[in-house]
Order: sequence, then C-alpha cells, then structure tokens
Amino acid sequence: MFLTIKKIPIKSWSSPKPLNFKPKILTFFYLCLGLTFFGLGEGLLLVSLTGASPWSVLAQGISLHINYSIGLITFFISLFVIFLWIFLNQKPGIGTILNAVIIAFMIDVSLTYISTPENYFFKIIMAIIAVLIVGLGSGFYLIANLGPGPRDGLMTGLQRKTNLPIALVRAFLEISVVTIGWYLGGKVGAGTLLFAFGVGPSVALGLLIVGKLFK
Repeated sequence: MFLTIKKIPIKSWSSPKPLNFKPKILTFFYLCLGLTFFGLGEGLLLVSLTGASPWSVLAQGISLHINYSIGLITFFISLFVIFLWIFLNQKPGIGTILNAVIIAFMIDVSLTYISTPENYFFKIIMAIIAVLIVGLGSGFYLIANLGPGPRDGLMTGLQRKTNLPIALVRAFLEISVVTIGWYLGGKVGAGTLLFAFGVGPSVALGLLIVGKLFK
C-alpha cells in the first residue's frame, strides 16, 4: 500500500546529496518535470475556483491588493522564504531555486491558458486532478533529491531551531499563511480542504508511481 511508504525511494538517477550543483542530466530533467507538474497542479487548483493550497491562497490574497500576477507573487514569496533561511542555517540547492521559478511560471501559464469549468461538479473534479498532479510532481521532485523547496526548508529549519514536532511546525505555517491569505481576500473553499487532506496520500502515490516506473 502506497500509504505505508515511509522513505523516499532512491533510484539510479537520484542525486546522492541535496547540495549537488552538477547533477546527472536525467536527474535534472526529472527535477524540472516534477516541478512543472507541481506548478501545473497548483495552477489548476486556482483555475478550479474551489479554493487553493495555503501558500497559493496567500499569493492570491496579495494579488488582490497589488498589480502583479499570482505566479509572480508566488515567486517573490519563495524568494522571501529563502531569505529567511539565512537565519535558520539552511542552504538552498538547485531544486530550491528551480522550485521558486518553475512553479511560479506554471501557475501563471495555467491561469492564462486553462478555462474554469462552468459546472461545479467539474470544478471539483479539476481540483481532485490538481491534487493528484501535485502528488506526481512531488514524486519526481523528491526522488531527484536536489534540495528542498523554499517552504519545506523553512519548515525543517524552524523545527531544528524550536525543537518542536515537525507536524506542529508545518501546521503552524500552513494555518498562518492560509489565514493571512483569506483575510486579504484569497479564495478558501472545498479545494483548499481537498489539498490539505489529499496532498499527503497524493504525494505517497506519486512516490510509488515514480519509484516503480522510472528506474
């Protein structure tokens, strides 16, 4: 059962260490593929108009008050989070930087070129597909092992500094950003709940699929 997965699979194309600035071409390709899927999933969730992931709710809320796209704001949020790593003794890898760039780009591409279904049922279906695509992208990205994403690094850095359980730290971050985003006008709805409860199993499924099919 994919829900019992406890370790990220190691494949022939996995980087031996996160801070590897000369990865194999295949490793780099799968990293970019994974981040493209991840950004597409985040974008589809926004397009569905059923809600968004917590950090996208924050970006959406900010976008209502300044004249920048949600993708560009997502990029600036990622840069700010990476800046906070300085105080947490975290070091960004290739995956960290590309995470900020590719996901932001794909969110704007999705919002520009993909239409929202008119029927609410199909909006929910789109939201479910979005979460599954995020999970698949996470499978490629995590197995590539080229550095944590900005938010993941913030989570692990805060955990080391505070010595609090990682689940508590993650929950604090997610609840904080979604609350701020909602206050600023970001969309919180069924899609947000689908992401919150579905992304864990989806990532586990993504790890299983990528681990089995991409040797």
